Amino acid sequence: SGFAALTKPVQKILHWLNRNTQAGSKRNISAHYDLGNEFFKLMLDKTMMYSCAIFGEPEMDLHQAQLNRLDIICKKLDLKSTDHLLEIGTGWGGLAIHAARHYQCRVTTTTISREQYELACQRVKDEGLEEYISVIMQDYRELEGQYDKLVSIEMIEAIGHEHYKTYFKKCQALLKPHGMMLIQAITIADQRYQQAKRSVDFIKRYIFPGGCLPSVTMMTDIISRHSDMRLYHLEDIGPHYATTLRMWRDNVKANLCKIRDMGYSETFLRMWHYYLCYCEGGFMERSIGTVQMLICLLYTSDAADDSKRGWGGGGGGGG
Repeated sequence: SGFAALTKPVQKILHWLNRNTQAGSKRNISAHYDLGNEFFKLMLDKTMMYSCAIFGEPEMDLHQAQLNRLDIICKKLDLKSTDHLLEIGTGWGGLAIHAARHYQCRVTTTTISREQYELACQRVKDEGLEEYISVIMQDYRELEGQYDKLVSIEMIEAIGHEHYKTYFKKCQALLKPHGMMLIQAITIADQRYQQAKRSVDFIKRYIFPGGCLPSVTMMTDIISRHSDMRLYHLEDIGPHYATTLRMWRDNVKANLCKIRDMGYSETFLRMWHYYLCYCEGGFMERSIGTVQMLICLLYTSDAADDSKRGWGGGGGGGG
């Protein structure tokens, strides 16, 4: 409001310059995820998962909650040793390592962050899992082949609302018939999606350039209108994110001296503190949420045979 309203056109122009072309996506991802692996090591737990954990028990620490969440994802996908899993958005390799180590499946995982790629490759090597895991540096739009299962954890927020249809159509093309995919996505309330899509807030301007939060209705609408996939299971885990963010903030606070010694400015540290608090408050108030969506590729012509393949009834490994 007031004089701040005069900056809206400038903010929109700057955000437009951050649009997610293939070159733009690399710049946007680098702006956040290439801040330095050593910094993220001090903030995150040993899994190096930079996404919402699930605290199955109140006394769980962050590491236990992240392992719990990774296992929930693998069970929802019903991972088997015969599966080839594609992960869009490697992070630092935490899920790929967990899936290969505990479920003995093949994993191909892709990122467009140079620092994430290098550390993920090193972690896979250190774990002795090169036989199971292939880490590649490729935009999701360039991926080819078909896979039994697909997973994408808090990556859809970075692709831009203009590319949601492209994203889901590409996911379908990468799945074998009757394959399954699981998306974990930070979401905005359906009622606020259109307004949020048009605006440039603090997060878009300073933290995640090119970002946009989807809504559940928007995603399910695109899936139903532009693919042969169907939503099979949905779980909202948003309240767990407030706890996750608080623990990340505690880790940053506990390591402030080390972070300062690494050369990060006081301006950066204040901004990062505000970012973590800002998001924690959003999840506490439920103005933003996080969902896990299990989506199955079931062609319409095969609908009568769904029950024979085990898609009917309850279960599905969901937690």
